[in-house]
Amino acid sequence: MPNYTLFDALSEAGEAGQSCVLAIIIRSQGSVPRRAGTKMLIFPDGQLVGTIGGGEVESRVIAEAQKVLQAGDPIVLHYDLSDPQSGDPGVCGGQVDVYVEPIMPEATVLVIGCGHVGQALVELAHWLGFRVIACDDREDLCNPQTTPYADEYQVIPPDKITETITVHSRTYIAAVTRNVTIDVSMLPDLLATPAPYIGVIGSRKRWTTTIEQLKAGGIDEERLNSIHAPIGLELNAETPREIALSVMAEIVMLKGGGTGKSMKL
Repeated sequence: MPNYTLFDALSEAGEAGQSCVLAIIIRSQGSVPRRAGTKMLIFPDGQLVGTIGGGEVESRVIAEAQKVLQAGDPIVLHYDLSDPQSGDPGVCGGQVDVYVEPIMPEATVLVIGCGHVGQALVELAHWLGFRVIACDDREDLCNPQTTPYADEYQVIPPDKITETITVHSRTYIAAVTRNVTIDVSMLPDLLATPAPYIGVIGSRKRWTTTIEQLKAGGIDEERLNSIHAPIGLELNAETPREIALSVMAEIVMLKGGGTGKSMKL
């Protein structure tokens, strides 16, 4: 594409919910292939946009980028380019520091079901700073007037969700649906996504019925065990807003690596 830039690629990755790593030379001294300010994007599949000079330095940064993407934290890499026999990545004689930062998709809560609990969830997730997608097959509920505060509204059948909505590694799915039939139709596709959290509302009896039907459809127990059902932390919640609090507490806990235990000394 003519004039296609690194920033175009970064924008497209954001819109697609795709992770990548940004590498920037932040300091250079002496003889080096590229100078401070040079940038490169590294994608999980190995695709590159831009270059920080090629050669061994770039190869090492690419290798480190995959680790950074897994860890989720930025690092600064320092390289001397003097003596390959002692492990240096070159003989140019200079030095270079490279800032390597993971670029992750925006944390998103996908609320499936825009009934009373779904409406409360959308509002609370928005207030907590998540990007929020409201999804339902009922147009009279899935709209800004009935369910305000969502960033996106999708009126689609439950078995078509993944065909329309990009579910990425930071999409937290809260399925607050109205019956087992809907859950059985949507869960096989949702389980095939990289979503770190799938929660399903309902009683234990309802979830037992859902499991039986999913197993009959060929879904194995290991995959089913990854689902949080019944959804949320045990708060003895009753009202839609209390249930929404229970659900978002569980999502925030998992997102931040918390335990959900009391912090009382």
